[in-house]
Amino acid sequence: MRRRLKVGLRLAPNQRAKQDIALLVDQVLRSHRRMECIEDRNMTKIKSRSASEANTDASRRQAASAGEFWIDGDLPIYRLGFGAMRITGKGIWGEPPDHDEVIRVLRRAIELGVNLIDTADSYGPEVSERIIAEALHPYPAGLVIATKAGFDRPGPDQWVENGRPEHLRAACEGSLRRLRLERIDLFQLHRIDPKIPAEDQIGALKDLQTQGKIRHIGLSQVTVAQIEDARKIVPIVTVQNRYSLADQSAEAVLDYCERSKIGFIPWYPLAAGSLTARGGGLDRAATELKITTSQLALAWLLWRSPVMLPIPGTSRVQHLEENVAAAALKIDGDRLRELRPGVR
Repeated sequence: MRRRLKVGLRLAPNQRAKQDIALLVDQVLRSHRRMECIEDRNMTKIKSRSASEANTDASRRQAASAGEFWIDGDLPIYRLGFGAMRITGKGIWGEPPDHDEVIRVLRRAIELGVNLIDTADSYGPEVSERIIAEALHPYPAGLVIATKAGFDRPGPDQWVENGRPEHLRAACEGSLRRLRLERIDLFQLHRIDPKIPAEDQIGALKDLQTQGKIRHIGLSQVTVAQIEDARKIVPIVTVQNRYSLADQSAEAVLDYCERSKIGFIPWYPLAAGSLTARGGGLDRAATELKITTSQLALAWLLWRSPVMLPIPGTSRVQHLEENVAAAALKIDGDRLRELRPGVR
């Protein structure tokens, strides 16, 4: 029998070599193109990251534009802070209507360079402190969280002084736990309870300081005489009294703080009252300067005294950004003086 031979086409050696070379060149070119694409994407990411970092740096300079204040000479903060009372529910009671938005507010405040956040165990109660920790812990370096104790909250918009030493001690422990802190940088007596000897209330805070649970002590809504009495027991580094363009009832306290280099934290700083009415003096001035009345009111506070530490609060990012932008405003002192001629 004849064997059937399988016949296959075979390339000549030189043809096969040419085909192998062509295939190799094609692979090299494809690899080169892939590398170029990767490099282009990396460069785009680098440029995008650089632009983002530049924007972040610019944002962080906003709060810094307000200038710096050193609490007791060892704790630097920017003079425009954030008040966290409004991140709770109506009547400063319960959870906020929009939880996610207040989380964004707190994180945006840090992005804008704010490094002083003021709260209290009575805001919510407990809600404000808990949300601060939820949004920001672990905390960025340099952030100062100030909290307060001295109120019981039986219900919405209800505030009852409680300066019993055991209450103040328990409040401090609760704040440490909710804020996830080992030590509170600034612990303030929310009110001096008239039912309890003031020296007992201040003494309780001194004990907490000695124990290392709080670093500095502040007071709220006090007179000059009360500050002086408290300073005989413990150093007082801040005072938080109601003060604004519309309310200078604490003028003597502010002047005392300025002489003593004590930080003055004006609560309700945007209570401009009738001044903000359409067509009013503040409204006209703000319109001419192409800014909002709130920004002008904050600019006035920052101009008023180097120890002034406004802490405007809000539950909306847009309002926060508007407030912090006031730190960078450059307004002539004479123009600001015209807003309140009786105030130097």
